[in-house]
Amino acid sequence: MKITQVSEMGERPLVGLLSVMFNKDSNEDLLIGPGNDDCAVLDISGEECLVATTDMLHRKTDFPPEMNPWQIGWMSAAVNLSDVASMGARPVGLLMAIGMSSDTHVSFVEEIARGMSDCAKACGTTVIGGDIDTHDELTITGTALGMVKKSKLLKREGARVGDKVCVTGFAGSAGAALHALHHGIEAPDSFLNALLEPYPRTEEGQALAHSGAVTCMMDTSDGLAMSLHDLADLNDVGFRIYESELPVHEDIGRYVTSDSDEQTDFALYTGGDFELLFTVSPDKVDESRNACDLSIIGEVVEQTAGIRIERKEGTNLSIYRKGYLQLGS
Repeated sequence: MKITQVSEMGERPLVGLLSVMFNKDSNEDLLIGPGNDDCAVLDISGEECLVATTDMLHRKTDFPPEMNPWQIGWMSAAVNLSDVASMGARPVGLLMAIGMSSDTHVSFVEEIARGMSDCAKACGTTVIGGDIDTHDELTITGTALGMVKKSKLLKREGARVGDKVCVTGFAGSAGAALHALHHGIEAPDSFLNALLEPYPRTEEGQALAHSGAVTCMMDTSDGLAMSLHDLADLNDVGFRIYESELPVHEDIGRYVTSDSDEQTDFALYTGGDFELLFTVSPDKVDESRNACDLSIIGEVVEQTAGIRIERKEGTNLSIYRKGYLQLGS
């Protein structure tokens, strides 16, 4: 019998394998279970449902060395709150667990906690509990909870051919900032903070949920290309993306690269942008624009058309399934 290592399988196939196991167990309160969306969803009572998500972060693989402890705390909260935002839910609490070595300075932990608290407050909620433990490597696990009316819940499933593809904010900024740090490129904090202090789109998520215009949504923390493939797989559709409409921040050209191909690669294939990727009914574009600032970057097409980008010069290229993945695959 061949023994398969998790690095051979990769993050998404392993999540799929475990989700099949967990979904075999019956739970009458469960509306959306493991592996099916950015959050699990529980039917608690009445018109509302509870969304829940969890993420684990490690010092060596998730926090750039340039991050100060306050930013580590902020990031640990933000990565969870971004998932709540993608469901259109209102954050109602964070549970944060910190594993650290026994020689960690108390002041370091205090700053981490302050960053967590500040991020939670910025998103209209608080840290409501957690845990601390001894660990060889700084490891932080967060669990975020949110509430949303069942009728307003936004899911990854629901995209239809003809829908417009939209994204909040900018694409590739976090990846470009990481590139700048790794290559010693001097850049202002306003540019680097796209990576070091990402802001969860909780307000935008709720506004989009109330607009009634969105047909499906998820966040882009693993990269725009990876998110497009995830939505395509779930909805049995393809996507046509227009390079000219990708929202690339001018600072990428100013500090990292003026090459348009490289800018497009940052926009598509780097993770860390906690933006929202969503599809909108073509007759409700105005409603979505009234809900929040957004960029229309393409449209939903038939599955047979694949996931492609129309370049500025008119050529069409496939968008590969590439982005941020755990477990080395």
